[in-house]
Amino acid sequence: MNTNVGVIDRLIRLLLASVMFYSGLYLYSGTALGTGLVIAGGVLLVTALVGFCGLYQLLGIRTNNTNEYS
Repeated sequence: MNTNVGVIDRLIRLLLASVMFYSGLYLYSGTALGTGLVIAGGVLLVTALVGFCGLYQLLGIRTNNTNEYS
């Protein structure tokens, strides 16, 4: 799996994931919106930790500075 998510992008994803988790678990607890926020936050968390985003791959976007594929 190629890494296509840069460091700044990963930090932003981690920040957004934490906000989404908090909102989904505490502010909108027990609602469909809360469940959606937790799922979206989980996706952001996984992509930030792994460094790979499938949507970026489909669109040909790379936010990391590496020019060669691993």
